[in-house]
Amino acid sequence: MTALNTGDIAFLVICTLLVFLMTPGLALFYGGMVRKRNVLSIMMQSYAAMGVVTVIWVLFGYSLAFGPDHGHIIGGLDRT
Repeated sequence: MTALNTGDIAFLVICTLLVFLMTPGLALFYGGMVRKRNVLSIMMQSYAAMGVVTVIWVLFGYSLAFGPDHGHIIGGLDRT
């Protein structure tokens, strides 16, 4: 197993924080595009989608991003 690279970890944490900050902004943006009675529904759909994507990342995405690569394009599912 290779040693952890602090630069890679810092980059991943910063990107994750930016995505978590982007989600409320995206919910507000989508909420502004619908009628007043549908705003809460659209905002809750944005947060629910964030939850679903988080679960998919934990189950499959981490392994595809950081697992042993295949043809230097995508990682394998060895770490699922």
